[in-house]
Amino acid sequence: MFYEKNLPTWERALRLLAGAAMLFAAYWLRANTLPAVGLLIAGLGSIISSTTGFCPMCAMVGRKPLGKG
Repeated sequence: MFYEKNLPTWERALRLLAGAAMLFAAYWLRANTLPAVGLLIAGLGSIISSTTGFCPMCAMVGRKPLGKG
């Protein structure tokens, strides 16, 4: 792949749980209000970074890939 994982396993699990909670909260708010849309986008981003193991924002601030640091 073109990226290297920069999230440890414990953080990936935490992001997955937080993303699921944000998606549930967005559903609960009925997804037609601005806060619900924000929660939906944040939840999806959290779940995507959890499943790939790569966080672009962490890479931008200099977080080293796993095993390289």
